[in-house]
Amino acid sequence: MTDIRQSLQAALDIDGTIGVALGDWNTGFSLGQASTSNVFPESKLETAIALNSEVIKAKNRAREGLALSAEIEDILITLKDQYHLIRIAETTPGVFFYLVMDRAKANLGLARIKLRSIEKDLQI
Repeated sequence: MTDIRQSLQAALDIDGTIGVALGDWNTGFSLGQASTSNVFPESKLETAIALNSEVIKAKNRAREGLALSAEIEDILITLKDQYHLIRIAETTPGVFFYLVMDRAKANLGLARIKLRSIEKDLQI
């Protein structure tokens, strides 16, 4: 089991990652954030948690409106130069990881696998 700080550091170590945050999508509050780049500093990560909390709520409304019973695992936003991966925690209700990666340096499939493993070890 790992705490928030350890989980953020482990996520930051994923190849291509320039920033990571952990948030509560019910409140929009950040539980912690870390960055290795001024392209996406911690202040932006905190704002991103609040804004992406609304994305998660909207996707859940859409899922419910379509009568889809499966829970959302992750949401991917692809920019020309970045990947933004939102990973919903299965073990901690209401919590999600937000991972920002440099698209030229990241391996999206491997990042998803590693973030899933980090999320499962998280203890708050």
